[in-house]
Amino acid sequence: MTRITRRMTRATALLAAGALTVGLAACAQGAEPASTPLADAGAEGVDDGSTLTLWTRAPLEKQANLLVDAYNASHENQVELTVVPNDDYVAKVGAAAGSGGLPDLFAADIVYVPNWVKQGLFQDITANIDGFDFKDSINQGHLSAGTLDGEEYVLPFVLDLSMMFWNKELATEAGLDAEAGPANLEEYAEWAKAIQALNKPDTYGTATGLNCGGCLVFTWFPSVWADGEEVLSDDGTESLLNSDTAKDVYSTWKDLWDSGAVLPSSQDEAGPTWTAGFTEGKVGLQFYPATLLSSTPFDVGVAGIPGPKGGGSTFVGGDGIGISKDSKKAAQAWNFLNWLMSEDAQVQVLAKDNDVVSRSDLADNEYSQKDPRLITINEVAGHGDTPVAINFQQAFNAPSSPWLTLVRNAVLGDGDSVDADNDEITAVLSQ
Repeated sequence: MTRITRRMTRATALLAAGALTVGLAACAQGAEPASTPLADAGAEGVDDGSTLTLWTRAPLEKQANLLVDAYNASHENQVELTVVPNDDYVAKVGAAAGSGGLPDLFAADIVYVPNWVKQGLFQDITANIDGFDFKDSINQGHLSAGTLDGEEYVLPFVLDLSMMFWNKELATEAGLDAEAGPANLEEYAEWAKAIQALNKPDTYGTATGLNCGGCLVFTWFPSVWADGEEVLSDDGTESLLNSDTAKDVYSTWKDLWDSGAVLPSSQDEAGPTWTAGFTEGKVGLQFYPATLLSSTPFDVGVAGIPGPKGGGSTFVGGDGIGISKDSKKAAQAWNFLNWLMSEDAQVQVLAKDNDVVSRSDLADNEYSQKDPRLITINEVAGHGDTPVAINFQQAFNAPSSPWLTLVRNAVLGDGDSVDADNDEITAVLSQ
């Protein structure tokens, strides 16, 4: 938790979380003012039958629909949800921000939250958040990403964590302890090779996205954190991905690739189908999104992503949500956000659907008690990280990012250019 707080405090001082720059024009004129100012709305906001608009990205459609349906069924206010294709979302938000046409509420990939907060797209909800008696239990990575100069603008909408999943049936068939799981990255590799040695048709030990920078950030950074190391300098301008720990991660994956234990299509996997092999029961174990637990159709073990020495960490991804600068119904919008943080929403909607809760004090609940894997996921959420840098998108997520070059050279090549490739990441980060 200490690492999250320190890193995200640093992140909030950055001007942007990626390449995005949003040009703001004057807000639309002539809109009706809010009948109740947010500051006077009370702890729960206003539930007076208003219609609220909410935008979210397509990857969170399932959770967003569940939350909106539950809120609408129990409140006078009604939320109208718009789900936007992931590739179109940034452009849509940018255009709306410039024309004063943002919805009352909108979610944002946590990578972009500091940028959009800095650009003034969200209203200040500091007093409201500080009024929660459970504030300290709200995921600190998401809260800190939405904090600027001590003022808070964003709450967690949906958390998406990277976890280690393993197919218990394949593990048992390979003579492995399917209940315990691998204890470190070396054991992870041993498991993958053991499952590969079953020689089952079209079945492989492990898989990843070797042509997907975002996938690799999401799943390989935690192996570095698990050993207590960092991936970036405190100011986000220097890459530390040539450390001994990072090199151990690359060499482990190179050995896995050379041994034939990695799904062959991983070499060119750019993201769209990077989890498909595991979901289809054709991959033994994988670093995998926690949000897919509810849709994985067989028995799996779950743990934090281990480092070379062990431990367990996660990339705390997903989306934050706030009230837009253009909303004239801020008091009503707060009513939705207040409910979103409630036990009704976190437990009776998200946990009930096997999704991750945003409050650590609700990690052990009636649904997670029936499935200890949910407790594991919820607890690991408090020990993860969310790295942010001004040029994060160009350095890591872009199709031609120097991070992708580093990984592909290290795993598919001879592995001798890590230091030079890391310098190229730093060059982009420090621009």
